Amino acid sequence: MASALKANCRKVICIGRNYADHVAELNNTKPKQPFFFLKPSSSILCPGEGPVLRPRGTNLHYEVELGLVMGKTLRDLDGNDEKAALDAIHSYFLAIDMTARNVQDEAKKKGLPWSIAKGFDTFLPISEEIPKSKIPNPHDAFLRLSVGSQERQADSTNLMLFKIPRVLAEISKVMTLEKGDMVLTGTPKGVGQVTAGDVMKASIEVGGKEIEEGRIDVVVKDRDGKYEYAET
Repeated sequence: MASALKANCRKVICIGRNYADHVAELNNTKPKQPFFFLKPSSSILCPGEGPVLRPRGTNLHYEVELGLVMGKTLRDLDGNDEKAALDAIHSYFLAIDMTARNVQDEAKKKGLPWSIAKGFDTFLPISEEIPKSKIPNPHDAFLRLSVGSQERQADSTNLMLFKIPRVLAEISKVMTLEKGDMVLTGTPKGVGQVTAGDVMKASIEVGGKEIEEGRIDVVVKDRDGKYEYAET
């Protein structure tokens, strides 16, 4: 169950700029090595838990991603040891990494951290847990995301700039990966804005067949509360 994933997760590590066309669409620089940021586990939104909430004043963007659930501790992994990397993965899931893009853009321009842009409650809708047997090769799956009736993202995970063993190796050089940690592997091109009332649907396919556990269907609503975007 997705709720167990959330309960067992101590940290969510997200790889940035891992698909070349996504790097280009945001006018970013292609990284020379994997880089990553964190989302709080409190941002995880399990199936059926309710809408994604858009904070006041934010330009809210979606990013569909393949997620990994770690099954064992990893530290200083050898990036060339593909078997050790894949053996350390317990299962998979699909995720939508929500981003307050205007908050992120301002922070980047001023050289400030952009944790706020990624860390609001509900900013990580996830699917149910996907058994490892259903994704024999995580670099050969197909991700889709639609908003309403319009498909926005549709690309293969084989387009990752940095494959999963390299990603896990780079993370594990810096911080120990622990059992239950969740790793997001990056998003393909096609990211864009959603507003209140929009319905996002995401899915993952292997061999042309959709994985039932990998579906996400979630509506966006405006958030009540004290936060409202203002320039830092």
